[in-house]
Amino acid sequence: MFYGIMRHVSPQSTFDFNVKQTANAMFQEFYTQRGEYVVISAEQASHFAKGVAGDYNPIHNPDARRFCVPGDLLFALVLAKFGLSRHMEFRFTNMVGADTPLVFSEADNGELEVRDEGGKCYLQVTRRGESTYDAAVIEAFARCYVAFSGKNFPHYLKPLMEEHGVMFNPKRPLVIYDSMGFSLERLDGMSPGLTLNHSSLDVQGKRADALLEFAIQSDGEPVGMGSKKLVVSGLCDYDCEEMAAIVDEFYRLKAAYLASVD
Repeated sequence: MFYGIMRHVSPQSTFDFNVKQTANAMFQEFYTQRGEYVVISAEQASHFAKGVAGDYNPIHNPDARRFCVPGDLLFALVLAKFGLSRHMEFRFTNMVGADTPLVFSEADNGELEVRDEGGKCYLQVTRRGESTYDAAVIEAFARCYVAFSGKNFPHYLKPLMEEHGVMFNPKRPLVIYDSMGFSLERLDGMSPGLTLNHSSLDVQGKRADALLEFAIQSDGEPVGMGSKKLVVSGLCDYDCEEMAAIVDEFYRLKAAYLASVD
């Protein structure tokens, strides 16, 4: 997906993924460490989008003209490096292209950033409360959220757009991953599951804000809540035939990927 708005944060200390215990094995097939930089190839990003997130958005195909790294991969790598805190907020600020050298860093105030070697910011994270560095807990939560998040379309957005009589431009669909956040009551013994609690679409002319609110459970017990914000741009009137063609293409891409990994 594409990403949203930029804001400033304080100076950082950089991080090498090879020196953090929780990150040594977690999601390592989806990035390459080059000195202080994390580099994600188009193939690695596409494999994560399809294989972990179940996201078959063509923009994550390696040969896509406007290819970008999935925001959920940055989310997962932040958790792998910095651990899982009880309260976290993520704001995506720019689109990450293939093979962009990225620095994951932490400010003195605990805020986190992902920037490239030129200083361009792609992700900003605030957090508070206790943290865990238990690799099993972190990976389980990351994979659980990413699998939920990857269902943006058609599972969550299509019914919302149909209800409001609008849709993205079928010739140039633009859905921006703006932000997400969550709060957890506890971190110990987590066996997480996420379910959609409520969804809404606030239409404002040619754009709309979609809010997906979710509940977090552990072994069926409520342990937290969160939300994800998406911005849908280039809105036009809802067209059933156009939408059906887009959904068909989604499932065609899904079937092709699953056949390729069998």
